Amino acid sequence: SSKTFWTTTGMFPQELIIGFPKCVKISKVSIQCYLVRTLRIERSTSKDPVGFEQCVEKDLQHREGQLQMEEFPLPEFQATYLRFIIKSAFDHFVSVHRVMAEGT
Repeated sequence: SSKTFWTTTGMFPQELIIGFPKCVKISKVSIQCYLVRTLRIERSTSKDPVGFEQCVEKDLQHREGQLQMEEFPLPEFQATYLRFIIKSAFDHFVSVHRVMAEGT
């Protein structure tokens, strides 16, 4: 729902893990967030959420009063879990409003 969101507790880094029912091929990840400064995306192909490897890390642009909408085109790779690590922020609290992974 676009009316719900996940918010941090004020200390960094913060992480959010998304699991898929099985290993999937992903070609692009998109995120809608607010006040995130540095974001890292990692993946795991394990049955459990362990053994993550970094896919991308990016400093996001600050957009006062607006959601940040970022797309991360990724080479086709497989993942069972995606871990989003918010390493730093423009404020004490940030929010994640939507995460989308495209692929098969």
